[in-house]
Amino acid sequence: MSDVHQRIDQLVKTHDILLFMKGSASFPMCGFSGRAVQILKACGVPQDKITTVNVLDDQEIRQGIKDYSQWPTIPQLYIKGEFIGGSDIMMEMYESGELQKVLAA
Repeated sequence: MSDVHQRIDQLVKTHDILLFMKGSASFPMCGFSGRAVQILKACGVPQDKITTVNVLDDQEIRQGIKDYSQWPTIPQLYIKGEFIGGSDIMMEMYESGELQKVLAA
């Protein structure tokens, strides 16, 4: 496993709600990242319970997370070590009530 994959793996395993995004929860730098944060807030997750990684700050992480998850886009949500998906999947899961169940588990 490469150094960047080890760093990502450590982040994924040590944070219950982890969002790789552009910007931060308080200042998203793209619409999809902003939407992902809003979906989590709509699920009742307090902002201080969301750990974010700004992929714009680290090019190795920006590319490495795509390889790690086998998912081509940012943002990417992980809950308790499990890859959930990007903002579109988050929205679908939110609308069906599935995301709220995963967060509550």
